[in-house]
Amino acid sequence: MSSTEYRINRQIRIPEVRLIDQNGEQVGVLTTQEALKKAEEAGLDLVEVSPTAKPPVCRILDFGKFKYAQRKKEAGSHHKKGGLKELRVRPAIDKHDLEYRLDAGRKFLEQGHKVQVVCIFRGRQMAHPEHGYDVMRKVADTLADISKVEMAPKLLGKRMTMLLAHK
Repeated sequence: MSSTEYRINRQIRIPEVRLIDQNGEQVGVLTTQEALKKAEEAGLDLVEVSPTAKPPVCRILDFGKFKYAQRKKEAGSHHKKGGLKELRVRPAIDKHDLEYRLDAGRKFLEQGHKVQVVCIFRGRQMAHPEHGYDVMRKVADTLADISKVEMAPKLLGKRMTMLLAHK
């Protein structure tokens, strides 16, 4: 429900409502006029939060703060799961460095992300692309229990890329 769909104060035209006060405690079923009077005494707004309930539920709260909190909640829910994460390796990578990166890759895959493994060649390393393929094979084999190779290793210029996805 977006912030424009809430009825507040005098827009609420039903005879009685279930009221929740500013402290979050249930007051009970009151006439709409009594509920409005309580909201005015507290210096806050009467907001219809559940119009489909019988009787509809209204809360006493600061509507401006409520709208702000709703927008923040909606904005926070747009983080997409399953994004793309990158692991960078080198053809002559040390065993410990590779293990560290594989641990990070495992975490990414468990969180539902795809992992793009990038092997970057420098200088004379371009003469031996098989070293890059060996590193890529080690990564794919080590993470084979929780991932599948979605795109096989490809050499494009000085970068070799491979894409892994969670099984």
